[in-house]
Amino acid sequence: MQSQGTGTVIKSTGSWFIVQQEDGKIIKCKLKGKFRIKGIKTTNPVAVGDNVIFKCLPDKGMGLIIQILPRNNYIIRKATKLSKISHIIAANIDQAFIIITLAQPRTSTGFIDRFLVTAEAYHIPANIVFNKIDIYDNSLKELHKKLTDIYTKIGYNCYAVSALRGDNIESFGEVIKDKKVLFTGLSGVGKSALINAIEPKLNIKTKDISFYHNKGKHTTTFAEMYKITFGGYIIDTPGIKEFGLINFEKQEVSERFPEMRKLMLNCRFNNCTHVHEPDCAVKDALEKGIISNSRYNNYLSILNDDYWK
Repeated sequence: MQSQGTGTVIKSTGSWFIVQQEDGKIIKCKLKGKFRIKGIKTTNPVAVGDNVIFKCLPDKGMGLIIQILPRNNYIIRKATKLSKISHIIAANIDQAFIIITLAQPRTSTGFIDRFLVTAEAYHIPANIVFNKIDIYDNSLKELHKKLTDIYTKIGYNCYAVSALRGDNIESFGEVIKDKKVLFTGLSGVGKSALINAIEPKLNIKTKDISFYHNKGKHTTTFAEMYKITFGGYIIDTPGIKEFGLINFEKQEVSERFPEMRKLMLNCRFNNCTHVHEPDCAVKDALEKGIISNSRYNNYLSILNDDYWK
């Protein structure tokens, strides 16, 4: 007789899923047949962080996932640039951390804001981690302060670390203690190196930045969740080149910018796009410097995305 078990998906390779059971034991699983989640068009119906029920198949030395238990939340992005199919990055997350660098490679504010907008839409608390502060010159220090001021003003926690030198690693560890957190960001920003700094025993493989392109090389191929000895879990994700939005209505975008959301009820028109309408509270705040130019320009970029066409 086939027995059943429950556990959490800690690694996904697309075709195989590594499930950690409640007693800590690991079982390699596949999906039962055509597995689809109602209402979600996705390349991966099961994601890291999912709690699942599986059947044990002792004769095959594996398990078969037969059910995904209800999710507290999940976060997704577009599978490809112009696709309307989504890819679930992770599920059941307490907090998300976008790891960024101001050089080697440079993370654009457009990338940051697209991630933050998505996290807002899926009600996942988001934070920004500036890595590689050990390479800052005076201009980068100035840029760091400017960006930190912009994002803390609108309610996002910002942290500064150096995975290489060890700056602020211990205090950052206290921030993520006893939580299930997601690390995401461009290739080469040092997500895996940061996890190694937090939990050296893991010894996750890392690579240097490509000198020719000044971009990161992919080291994390599949999402994977790591247990932290002082409490909690970190979900490491493959480095991504861009963060494509999915499952949005165009008129909802401004609601995902906290500083716009606070003001939009003061606009003359209920359906104000904050682009060309008169008596717009958002544009008024922009002119007064209450809303940053970079955030507003990234908002316009999202509105002009090919996704809506």
